[in-house]
Amino acid sequence: MKKTGLLLVLFILVATISATTVLAKDYRFMDADVIKSNLASNAPMTLVDIQVEDEFNQHHIIDAVATYAYPVKSAAERAKLDASIAELKGNHNMAVVVCPRGGGGAKRAYDYMVESGIAEERVYILTNGQAKWPYPELLAK
Repeated sequence: MKKTGLLLVLFILVATISATTVLAKDYRFMDADVIKSNLASNAPMTLVDIQVEDEFNQHHIIDAVATYAYPVKSAAERAKLDASIAELKGNHNMAVVVCPRGGGGAKRAYDYMVESGIAEERVYILTNGQAKWPYPELLAK
């Protein structure tokens, strides 16, 4: 009886770990210094900024495309990304999602872009989002 109980507990533990592993998704992040370097070298990159309009107007990276899609939870918010997605389908640019903090909204935008046909190897999230952007000289005035 003890052996059966131990096996059951072990089975449940393995199943739980497996389910967690399957549900966990790895997202691709790009650090601010890489973005700075890409901007300096004119690398093919589209900065898809999802901040709300007030935040975008207060601070955004030069050449960022305003979508005002944050928090990217509703169909209407996802639809705000469609113009950027259409543009990305017509080029080979890297797509970097710029979110207030690089968290849930960025991940939802990333997922929507991939679901909409942008190759995942082209999609990134700005590490730590706009809030931790360390290069004020690269902010639009």
